[in-house]
Amino acid sequence: MKKLFLALAMVAMIFSTNPLFAQGGDSPFPQLLSSYYDVKNALVSSDANTAATKATTLLNTVKAVEVKKLSEKDKKAFAALKDKLILDAEHISESKDVSHQRDHFSTLSTTVYALAKAVKLSDKPAYYDYCPMKKMYWLSEEQAIKNPYYGKSMLTCGKITETIK
Repeated sequence: MKKLFLALAMVAMIFSTNPLFAQGGDSPFPQLLSSYYDVKNALVSSDANTAATKATTLLNTVKAVEVKKLSEKDKKAFAALKDKLILDAEHISESKDVSHQRDHFSTLSTTVYALAKAVKLSDKPAYYDYCPMKKMYWLSEEQAIKNPYYGKSMLTCGKITETIK
């Protein structure tokens, strides 16, 4: 009985620490979106080191997606965007230059938006925000504008252009 309990505890620990199961469902997309938000929040703070670390987490999450477990619709959408997600996450993770990270964040945001339009990333709404100064978009988990392209210098520059439910 003791061995059975220990085995069950180990299995529970594996599932609770694996990013694909951490959201409580089989879908890897909520964790992918959460990792994207972490990169965005690091860029809002103009913290290149944290952005690189969070981009590494995002990269690992994208690579860990078990495509064969997705529905056909989700599989097709994710497969079409996976390489783009990886490319930009790798660039952000390998750089300590916040300006370079922000350039790749722009294309990463375009790709995550395309994925959000094709599959359900989360049960919570995502806000598609626009910076008129940079002419770039990003997704946010909150309605308050916190601009990842300018950080503190123009923190509230932007507007919500779409709410994705």
